[in-house]
Amino acid sequence: MILGDVLLIVGGLVLLVAGGEILVRGSVGLAVRLRVTPAVIGLTVVSAGTSFPELVVSVVAAFRGSPDVAIGNVVGSNIFNLALVLGVCAVVVPLPVESKTARFEWPFLVLATAVTMLFMATGRMIGRPEGAVLLVALAAFTWAMVRLARRDVARQEAADREAGVGPGGEHPGLPRQVILVAGGLVLLLIGGNLIVDGATALARAVGISERVVGLTVVAMGTSLPELASSLIAALRGRTDVAVGNVIGSSIFNLLAIFGVGSLLRPLAVDPSFLASDVWWMLGFTLVLAPAFVYGRRVRRWYGVGLLAVFALYMVTLF
Repeated sequence: MILGDVLLIVGGLVLLVAGGEILVRGSVGLAVRLRVTPAVIGLTVVSAGTSFPELVVSVVAAFRGSPDVAIGNVVGSNIFNLALVLGVCAVVVPLPVESKTARFEWPFLVLATAVTMLFMATGRMIGRPEGAVLLVALAAFTWAMVRLARRDVARQEAADREAGVGPGGEHPGLPRQVILVAGGLVLLLIGGNLIVDGATALARAVGISERVVGLTVVAMGTSLPELASSLIAALRGRTDVAVGNVIGSSIFNLLAIFGVGSLLRPLAVDPSFLASDVWWMLGFTLVLAPAFVYGRRVRRWYGVGLLAVFALYMVTLF
């Protein structure tokens, strides 16, 4: 029985990764056909793409009445991103922090984390009004980031448009991109349902809470795209992409997933989240301040420290 539950989770993760990759490819292709600039594509479609697995799993869990899995997936994914993903990447390659990330993106993540915690503590519920506020905040953040990107790369994008060059240097066919988007969404939905089924059944079989399963197995599994994409970017020298992906994905997790999930079905917050896990999430966000604000670099020893504290969190969780 336990083996079957694990296989459900693994199978769901495979479908999530495949569906997310297909959906991003199709979405980028559609954006190119619609003459959306590369900077906008990077800040919207691609940055959100690695968070699609978390979004689908949490929305499915919320809709099916498993709020602990939905909330645990978001909180656990952010802890995983900020501690494990950033820590591993920094150990491999020291990560410079761009001024835009230090001045705007990271402070916005701190604010989003604090506001989300406040919503959780107020009435032990993330309701539809709170979800609407989170989605409005996401729209405002995306708008501001797009404006900054357009200002920074306007000349290059103008040259690309004149040359008829988009991402990948080609203009893919519209029907193919629509099929890719639809197929990716189908795989994501199937994978999300399999993971929720496997996670809830596994929690019952081994006698642990859905909260712990959501914070560990589900969160780590759905965060694999962030780990893979950030690590590859760091190895290829694109450290700005590695850091930006982690921060952007964490913002998307809080605002988009809690926003959409609570609009579909208000999320009841287990007191255990408020007593421990969300404070760990806030702590991992704030502990980046010396590297992001002052040093402007996440050095190897800092990465080792992040991994050590993450290991401590795992020990306390179990």
